[in-house]
Amino acid sequence: LAGLAVVAAGVVLGFPMLTTLALETSTTSHAAVVVGLLPLTTALFSALRMGIRPSRTFWAAALAGAAAVLAFTVAQSGGAFTAADGYLFAALVVCAAGYTEGGRLARIMPGWQVIGWALVFCLPLTVPAAVVALSYEPVVWNAHGVAGVLWVATGSQFLGLVVWYRGMAAVGIPKASQLQLAQPLFTLVWSVLLLGEHLTAAAPLTAAAVLVCIAVTQRSRS
Repeated sequence: LAGLAVVAAGVVLGFPMLTTLALETSTTSHAAVVVGLLPLTTALFSALRMGIRPSRTFWAAALAGAAAVLAFTVAQSGGAFTAADGYLFAALVVCAAGYTEGGRLARIMPGWQVIGWALVFCLPLTVPAAVVALSYEPVVWNAHGVAGVLWVATGSQFLGLVVWYRGMAAVGIPKASQLQLAQPLFTLVWSVLLLGEHLTAAAPLTAAAVLVCIAVTQRSRS
């Protein structure tokens, strides 16, 4: 129950809420680069949770990746951190904890039950919150909005995590975290194709640098 509570707090409530708050004032491309540190934070959490001692190479690459992300966020924010950046970094922490605990639980129970029970645990909070939100903010029904909500609910929040936890149980949390290495670059591409956002030169360069650093941490741990 304690492990499922961590998954619920991190993956079901914390990460979606914090990233959504960040995207109110931040672009998707900017958020993608910051969230690109998620594989690294997941690896760090799993190392601490499983009692593994990372090598010096691991820590060097981890610090390099963190420095790249910090430099990007400061440069994009005009020399200072914004509230959106604070939300994004908090999202990294809670999501990494949820991923790590979910991967541990997926070794003793099916992956669909891990995220399924986490969603059930959150119903006493999410249902009243949805009712209150709908009473304060009118809903405009259109095909784009409905498709977006359905995709987030079924794809991102449930089916994606079902296969994600199953994969972590099969190959282990450190190896599974490598599958996230392409996430920032894919997000940058989709932000251009779906949202029409324009990328600065720093965004893809920073994303690539972060991917290299994370790849080094994964290779050093193997």
